[in-house]
Amino acid sequence: MANGSTHRYVAFLRAINVAGHAIIRMTDLREAFADAGCRGVQTYIQSGNVVFDSADTDEARLFQRIRAKVGALIGAEPGIVFRTARQIDALVRAAPFKAFETESALKLYVVCLAERPSVRPRFPLRLPKDALEAVGMKGLDVLVVSRRKPNGFYGFPNNFIENELGVPATSRNWTTVTRMAEMVRAS
Repeated sequence: MANGSTHRYVAFLRAINVAGHAIIRMTDLREAFADAGCRGVQTYIQSGNVVFDSADTDEARLFQRIRAKVGALIGAEPGIVFRTARQIDALVRAAPFKAFETESALKLYVVCLAERPSVRPRFPLRLPKDALEAVGMKGLDVLVVSRRKPNGFYGFPNNFIENELGVPATSRNWTTVTRMAEMVRAS
């Protein structure tokens, strides 16, 4: 854990290293965060998952510096959703998908909202054509179950949730979220 003078965060970048879009090497991403004043920067897989520490007490200023450095790296305004280490740890410890543990043919996602929606949604939200069901929300994180569609594929929840709630978001599978929680606990 971060000590009393630093704070630990997780950043989830939206739409990088997907289908040839916004290709970023993780070494460059770690360097951009370091250039923004972050310490202990670690990345997990190529989809833009970052754990970092900062002594800056002004989160808005810190997050803007990070967005500027990452924006310079990708040549566009980056979509980045930030969470505190404590928020990620609490989400995982809450075991929000416990009711689905016995179902093997599904995928579990957390859709991280960039801001609070203007209206709190009434769950469950369903998109039958994509076999998606938003089952709840913890803080600014929407919990989504994706079942196999008739064509054998699984639906991906990001556009569904952004359209339903009217706010930008980025999605991560539950395995990635639990790995991020392990990373924030490890150091």
